[in-house]
Amino acid sequence: MADRFEIIEHTADVAIAAYGADLAEAFASAACGLFSLVTDLDTVGDDECRQVEVTAGDREELLAAWLNELIYISQVQNVLFSRFEVEELSDTRLRATCRGEKIDLARHRLNTEVKAATRHMLRVEEAGGGGRGRYRVQVLFDI
Repeated sequence: MADRFEIIEHTADVAIAAYGADLAEAFASAACGLFSLVTDLDTVGDDECRQVEVTAGDREELLAAWLNELIYISQVQNVLFSRFEVEELSDTRLRATCRGEKIDLARHRLNTEVKAATRHMLRVEEAGGGGRGRYRVQVLFDI
């Protein structure tokens, strides 16, 4: 999973770059990157399932909206996600199934509290078919 995303050093906050063979996979990789900041994904089961739908004006806004919706659901419903299947993706709409489980402090070590995906450094781009995938997305999180 580590080849799907990487953490980018930043002075005050934290950023990730995520990759995929297609844009849907890159968006799913970004979600994995987000939750890897919060906890060790290997400790998160998959007995909780949520359907997530978001819309936005363009791809970059859609990436931020997707990740912010996941942060919101996680905080309000006290759940961690570890698996993401993006079922529908256009330039302005995303629909996905997210799997995870309720937070159990006896099993889940919580690392970083992520407050929001920001517009700073936000990118959605075709990477040219390099070693990590055809698409690359980048986002800075407010922590």
